[in-house]
Amino acid sequence: MHIIGEKNESYLLEYYHLCKSGEKLIGQELMTALDMYASELNFNEYRLYLKPAHKRINFIEKHIKHFEAPFAGKPFLLTIEQKAIAETLFGYQYFDPEYNKWVRRFQEILLLMARKNGKTPFLAALALADFFCGTMGQKFLCASNDHEQASLVFDCINNFREESNILERCTRKNNQGIFFGNRKQKKKKGKYTKQNKGSIKKMSAKSGAKEGRNLKFAIVDEVHEMKDDKTVMPVRTSLTTQEEPVYFEITTEGVVTDGYLDKRLAEARKVLKGELKRTRWLIWLYTQDSEQEVWQDESTWVKSNPLLGVCKKWSTLRGLVDEARTSRTKRAFILAKEFNIKYSRPNAWLEEKTITQNDGVFDLEDFRNSWCIAGVDLSETNDLSAATLLFLKPDDNTKYLHTMYFVPESKAIDPIFTESPTNTEKKNYLEWEAEGWCRVVKGNIIDDNIVAEYLWEIFEEYSIRPYRVGYDAWKAREFKNRVAKNFGDQVPVQVGMNTFTLNVPTCNLEDDLKDCLVNYQSNPMCTWNFKNTAIRNDSKGLAMPVKLQGFIGNKIDGTMSKVIAYEVLKEFKTQFKQKVG
Repeated sequence: MHIIGEKNESYLLEYYHLCKSGEKLIGQELMTALDMYASELNFNEYRLYLKPAHKRINFIEKHIKHFEAPFAGKPFLLTIEQKAIAETLFGYQYFDPEYNKWVRRFQEILLLMARKNGKTPFLAALALADFFCGTMGQKFLCASNDHEQASLVFDCINNFREESNILERCTRKNNQGIFFGNRKQKKKKGKYTKQNKGSIKKMSAKSGAKEGRNLKFAIVDEVHEMKDDKTVMPVRTSLTTQEEPVYFEITTEGVVTDGYLDKRLAEARKVLKGELKRTRWLIWLYTQDSEQEVWQDESTWVKSNPLLGVCKKWSTLRGLVDEARTSRTKRAFILAKEFNIKYSRPNAWLEEKTITQNDGVFDLEDFRNSWCIAGVDLSETNDLSAATLLFLKPDDNTKYLHTMYFVPESKAIDPIFTESPTNTEKKNYLEWEAEGWCRVVKGNIIDDNIVAEYLWEIFEEYSIRPYRVGYDAWKAREFKNRVAKNFGDQVPVQVGMNTFTLNVPTCNLEDDLKDCLVNYQSNPMCTWNFKNTAIRNDSKGLAMPVKLQGFIGNKIDGTMSKVIAYEVLKEFKTQFKQKVG
């Protein structure tokens, strides 16, 4: 092997042998990559030059200190995993015939690691080390999809800088970034003075690419949030003028479907399989080999969490896994963020047992002269509309839900709905109408006034008065005005159709269904809607219901009306309970 350095003590090869022997447990994807990097050191065009790599490693351990508990004030001592990455990045060289000399082999790095494994501090430490140990005039950039995320790495770099008297003494920070030189500094020339025009700045998708010019070192954080390459391409192209650029992408797995990370990972996996050649791309993926091993063998969790037990507590991760076992609302997010396992499509929200165990019945007559909260999901075109009335009883935690569906006449006899795999009874809308679960209305759309009139009809027949009526504001102006006219201006409540608003009521409804605290009158249309419902998580783990993919006839309007009712209940629970008595 072509290794240049004192005693040829390589952290990369040490880590490789630990993994190969099984002493360090890693996933097959990373093992494949390490096999490739180790074997290629036998090629004449590659070598491992330890001096520049170990210079930066030693710099980190000597000059950088932690600033957050529980390690605040202590030296930043790198693990063997981190040393191996740093050495591969800064020490693995390639003989470039264009420059006729040895240069860094890897210009792009993709590091996939589960959250809370010290990615941000590690990358901040690497950047700061290269800022001081590299040549003069180097420009560094911390970038991400949003300003807050871009600030995380930048602020971490600055905190490391401020924690060290030596590093702070020869640098300064202002609104534009971090620079060499200090007002109190007497020397006017030298690498660590204002003569050095190197800088560290930050950039988000909103701030644009104006800072991304002639860069030497760029870190793009949490690329899983990006839908496309609009943020990264200006950064990547700005590195092309440099002899030894470093473009670093750090991330966990994400929940954005067909986003930028999906495409990058697809390419990376082709490289590992030998289907695509990218000799200058360092691919370092901490991944599980299967979802099943997450549930069956906790010892495998280190495959996606290499610093488990160091940065991340075992007990914390066990708690999250227990949540994922019992909550499908949270499962996809936890698997993605804690184990780098992505669901390529939304999975069914509820198990059939969870739905069917809530088999209670009641009659509206039971709630004569009562108050209710209503949730309404109005159709946009020729879809269903649904109105759910939510009732409470004193000293009773059960939610009593009465749902009425409204179906356009043009859809009532459409056979596609009877063919739905989740419509196990193979009922059509006309049959459900005969049983009293829905109303077929003339035409091919549902007039919002029909739903408003239904609420008034219930009030007239049973003296049931809506305390609040939640609705999606999309094309619902007439509905809002009609409800306000019938029941008062304060009754209609607009509910946002987004994860921020619907996450809590979705989780609450799921919990109540699991605890058998929902009585939906064993309405077969509700059962069908529940089975059609999947969950979509956003990048922050917040959830909302979406249609289960795979069948055009799947409807979730009944589910959405219940979640809207739950959201209104959450907002007005105290006042509503006072009305209930």
